[in-house]
Amino acid sequence: PAHSRSIWRKALADYILMAAAVLIFFGIGFGVLRLALGPTVIDRIAAIDALTIVSISTMALYGLVAERFIYLDAALVYGVLSFLAVLAGARYLERGL
Repeated sequence: PAHSRSIWRKALADYILMAAAVLIFFGIGFGVLRLALGPTVIDRIAAIDALTIVSISTMALYGLVAERFIYLDAALVYGVLSFLAVLAGARYLERGL
């Protein structure tokens, strides 16, 4: 019985990872669509921010699948840099540098 539970958990984890990959794919598609069709600069900045969030989740998913947790550290650093870039863009749009 313990072995069958282990197999069940492995299969369930594979399904969850596949669902996450599909959702990430749709996130990339909608983000690129918003980036291309955004009527204002603010929409494009929001799309770039969404795409960076999707890329952070891609890095985290790959780190989980490859069992290399250094990718999680890189994703955290990338998230901080993305946040600072969005703040700089918002400040520029509000009153210029």
